[in-house]
Amino acid sequence: MTRAAIQYLRLFTLFLLAMLSGVRCRASSDTPETIKFWAMGNEGEMVRQLIPEFERLNPKIHVNVQQIPWTAAHEKLLTAFAGESTPDVCQLGNTWLPEFSVLHSIEPLDRFAAHSSGIRLNDFFEGVLKTNIIDSALVGIPWYVDTRVVFYRRDLLAEAGYTTFPATWNEVLRLCDLMQRNARAKHIPRYPLFLPTGEWVPAIILGMQSGGNFLRDGNTRGNFSGPQFHRAFDLLAQFYQKEYSPAGMQLITNVYNSFSDGLITMYITGPWNIGEFTRRISPNLQSQWMTAPLPSMDSTSPGISLPLGTSLSIFRRSSHKEAGWKLIEFLTSRDQSVAFYKITGNLPPRKSAWNDSSLSQNKYIQAFYKQLQRVDPLPQVAEWEQIVIKLQLYVEYVATQTMTVDEALHKFDGDVDQMLEKRRWLVEKNKH
Repeated sequence: MTRAAIQYLRLFTLFLLAMLSGVRCRASSDTPETIKFWAMGNEGEMVRQLIPEFERLNPKIHVNVQQIPWTAAHEKLLTAFAGESTPDVCQLGNTWLPEFSVLHSIEPLDRFAAHSSGIRLNDFFEGVLKTNIIDSALVGIPWYVDTRVVFYRRDLLAEAGYTTFPATWNEVLRLCDLMQRNARAKHIPRYPLFLPTGEWVPAIILGMQSGGNFLRDGNTRGNFSGPQFHRAFDLLAQFYQKEYSPAGMQLITNVYNSFSDGLITMYITGPWNIGEFTRRISPNLQSQWMTAPLPSMDSTSPGISLPLGTSLSIFRRSSHKEAGWKLIEFLTSRDQSVAFYKITGNLPPRKSAWNDSSLSQNKYIQAFYKQLQRVDPLPQVAEWEQIVIKLQLYVEYVATQTMTVDEALHKFDGDVDQMLEKRRWLVEKNKH
């Protein structure tokens, strides 16, 4: 082969390599950036319906949605954190945010929010947004909200002389007495206000309305035996002692049947039950049930409730933070909040979304809108979920009169102090 032919082959080879390299570069640049998004329970399934529109608007981003059962979510997240395999974006329950913030596993979002054209923080319900701010850092954006209101039988309230729901707990006690008298005159059983002993929410709501102060000494010790929560538990105990609520679940095997039968007439519960009541309450009683914001300890209306629900966060280890933020902006936008409500029934955290007719014209939803104006965040400690689960045990002790209120709350404070032992040690260590 001549020298000219060899030179030609070399040049031709270099040309092919350059061409192949260009093809590879173009293929690489055309490949969408993939972000991993973990969503829980039903939301993990339903959110898939919204993703195609996001990918249409952001063709260079692909979203890999993984649905995680709620029962396994907490453990899976901790395992992923320990194994350095967390997703880019994740749905977190608002009561989980303090725990993952303490672990330094979620990214502060202040810098993203400050330059966002789609997210206006003042459009979120104030009490809900506060649950996402820990140690002055924004660690999540509310995705949907959950609070508690009262579901009640309008006809049975009218029978007792009430055309509207009482504004104070003292009036609720009076209403319960009148309802029970009416039932006894007819020789029928009735528990006017159903307060399940297996639920911690009513006790905490009453505690919030009494002034909160659940913890003391910098959130390192229990303060449930203090005057504020003691007042709340005294009120809670009255409903069981006077048999305004059953002291256990054995008499209420089906809430919807019991509500239809008039065995229970008032129930503190959440927005998911609008759909359940619509489907499961007797057809002839569909015009006889309604929702109302919570009563208060004083004349302030409505009474304080708690902000629950979930938020969207970005994990610190993510290498796709900008793309993850775009997904959060999209899913928490006004339009997508409304779309998500329509397919799941989950309430939007943005006030502007409530102008949509699907919400503004729903008579059962209005109580939730009013209530969301008065919600306060819970103590932002990682142990809070353990604390309230333990509280249920003491609600049952008081309901069944196994313990007095004094005994239950002092013993509960001892349990809480044990749960917060590590937190106390860390606080003391940081002092030195």
